[in-house]
Amino acid sequence: MTTTKDELRLAADFAPATYDDWRKLVDGVLKGAPFEKLIGKTADGLKIDPIYPRAKGATPVAARHAAAPWQIMQRIDHPDAKQANAQARHDLENGATGLTLVFAGANGAYGFGLEPTAEAIEQVLDGIYLDAGIAIELQIGPQSRMAAIHVAEYVKRKGLSPAACAIRFGLDPLGACAVWGSSPYSWPEIVPAATGAIKGLAAMGFKGPFAAADGRVIHDAGGSDVQELAFVLASGVAYLRAIEQAGVTLEDAQGMVYARLSADADQFLTLAKFRALRLLWARIEQACGLTPKPLYVAADTAWRMLTQRDPYVNMLRATMATFSAGLGGANAITLLPHTLALGLPDPFARRAARNTQLVLLEESNLAKVSDPAAGSGGIETLTKQLCEAAWALFQEIEKAGGLFASLAQNLIQRKVAATRAVREANIAKRRDVLTGASEFPNLHEAEVAVLDAKPVTLAPYGEARFKFDALPPMRLAAPFEALRDKSDTRLKSTGARPRIFLANLGTPTNFTARAAFAKSFFETGGIEALDTPGFTEPAALAAAFKASGAAAACLCSSDRVYAAHAEAAAKALQAADAKHIYLAGRPGGQEAGLRAAGVGDFIFAGGDALATLQEAWRRME
Repeated sequence: MTTTKDELRLAADFAPATYDDWRKLVDGVLKGAPFEKLIGKTADGLKIDPIYPRAKGATPVAARHAAAPWQIMQRIDHPDAKQANAQARHDLENGATGLTLVFAGANGAYGFGLEPTAEAIEQVLDGIYLDAGIAIELQIGPQSRMAAIHVAEYVKRKGLSPAACAIRFGLDPLGACAVWGSSPYSWPEIVPAATGAIKGLAAMGFKGPFAAADGRVIHDAGGSDVQELAFVLASGVAYLRAIEQAGVTLEDAQGMVYARLSADADQFLTLAKFRALRLLWARIEQACGLTPKPLYVAADTAWRMLTQRDPYVNMLRATMATFSAGLGGANAITLLPHTLALGLPDPFARRAARNTQLVLLEESNLAKVSDPAAGSGGIETLTKQLCEAAWALFQEIEKAGGLFASLAQNLIQRKVAATRAVREANIAKRRDVLTGASEFPNLHEAEVAVLDAKPVTLAPYGEARFKFDALPPMRLAAPFEALRDKSDTRLKSTGARPRIFLANLGTPTNFTARAAFAKSFFETGGIEALDTPGFTEPAALAAAFKASGAAAACLCSSDRVYAAHAEAAAKALQAADAKHIYLAGRPGGQEAGLRAAGVGDFIFAGGDALATLQEAWRRME
């Protein structure tokens, strides 16, 4: 089909819009408020403007080969080797192009994982053709470090060519030290063991890469994108130095290190982060006198964003994370199944994880364009900001003596802890919303099936001679879920959850908005909100409250109705033996009178919902 110039006349009839035109319209809406209200900030303090012009002179960031799809990696972590093998075969037969073998004790095992013995590996890999173009990634820890050797020996024993097997061995002692907060060995003692394993695997004919610079350590612990990038850079440089010191040329060492990043539901930050890492690593290669080659970057969807409550929303989060990592140039993506925070995922959850990637690749064709974000003013600016901030932090780590020394000094941990504290505060105040957990809860949701599996128990790994602050994984929804768990326990033991009476005043047009807010507010903490049709008489309100059996009440209505009726309603509820009275909304100039009438707390958007709910539980226990 051809398009003539005349067919585009409609667009040509309009004058091009300018930034000044847009700004005049915005100023009219702001009505004197500062324009800075529209400027967002990331956890690192990076500014995000509301609008950007197209970036001039932008070039695509070198990543995957043109139009090449990323590898669809399927997580294999069932502790039973035979079950794990059945899962692996099924996944490969139904669209997965690679397997992520997660061993017990690894960063990212999250309570499960394969047994790291030669016998278990033999069973897990039985009938899987490792030299048939599939990718294998190992996620191992200090206790499961021998798994890499066992996999290599399995390849040789089967008579396969190591060079024909695409295996990323995932050696990462630095990441393990960071998560554990300790190490039996100093860095000079770790280096010979790690580089010895790498050289041995290379001598067997494996192409690698062998060492993983794993940013999930920072992301899982609640850190920022800049901190994650700087950690990956410092880890990668530490491994490059170690390999070179072991007698391997930098040109050969260049292909022995790869990166792993977390991808979360923040579309633009995730996309920019993957682009930024490639630019930063190219800068390191240039500083080493190397010709830059695209770094191999694997992605895992984020653990910390998973919720146990309303876990189906995790599918949406993971879809956005995969979308962003794929467009950002990830070479391989492992999508965590939506029920992983509840236990070992069942076949449905595993199929959903696999098919999400297949749909994005085969139906949405996301891999057809190399670096589609190139030239986008917003993404290019964010990529540049991430590069500058991450490089500065990387230099700070290097000045402190490198990654292991920085961990020993708690330099990184202090920064992550500060970021995590702000993040947790935003979750508590519901400024950052976790749908189904901190907002829009469903107290009557059905239980979700997971597999019944017994985790592998591993022997302790050495005496912790070197101790520092740990960076254990966390989930953002956990504090709200703890309250929901208490509610479920109460329901099972007594037959009822704690309840709060919604004292709706006036007509539905007066109270509906705040009643809906209050219901969501309290039920995120597992406190059942009892809705009511609305009251105009204090005596009727008091009688309905007594009949409800609730221990506390929350007044819900408009500011106008509050001004006329809230104090009388509060006094009636207090006389009806309400243990505590809340009011939905800010009190404004009425606060003194409302408190004198019996209102104890005010709930509103931006308040500390978690603290209020925890205190409510203390009153009801």
